[in-house]
Amino acid sequence: MTFSTETFTLEALKPEDASNLSGLMISNGKSFQEYLPKTLAQNLSETDSSIYISNKNKALINRTEFTHAIKDIETNKIAGLIILKNIDYQIKQGEFAYCVGNKFSGKGWVTQSIQAFTKFAFQELDLKSLQIIIHKTNISSINVAERCGFKWSKTLVNAFTPSGKNSVDMELYELHDEK
Repeated sequence: MTFSTETFTLEALKPEDASNLSGLMISNGKSFQEYLPKTLAQNLSETDSSIYISNKNKALINRTEFTHAIKDIETNKIAGLIILKNIDYQIKQGEFAYCVGNKFSGKGWVTQSIQAFTKFAFQELDLKSLQIIIHKTNISSINVAERCGFKWSKTLVNAFTPSGKNSVDMELYELHDEK
């Protein structure tokens, strides 16, 4: 799946993205650490990112997970990631996770990417339900979910344990294919 606008592209990670990806993760480590610790931990060097990209491309081929980079068209730098994960083809459900570097935040790129990926998930993968799990303090992420038509469904009690902290409740947002 690829998608592009005048300002950014959304495309599968490529081996040559390793340096760029680790740079994004390291430079935004503080903000990614709390809710994306696994992704961050897998991208703390160019070598780590090469392995991460290889694994994500295998998952892409197997259609078990779709990890795509949001890239600034001007610089070809990775601005963020969109991940369609926890795909269950039997119940036709998947979950989005996403991040964007501080420098690229507020441009609407994540919203547009989720909208494009939603069409792909419903039309090409035949999923019927998509989820986004967000902490209530992540207002930017809540705004993305709501702009993309996701509705708050319920609070998931003690659903996530941030690094070195106690478990926290998370908010489940869902979108159902209307066709």
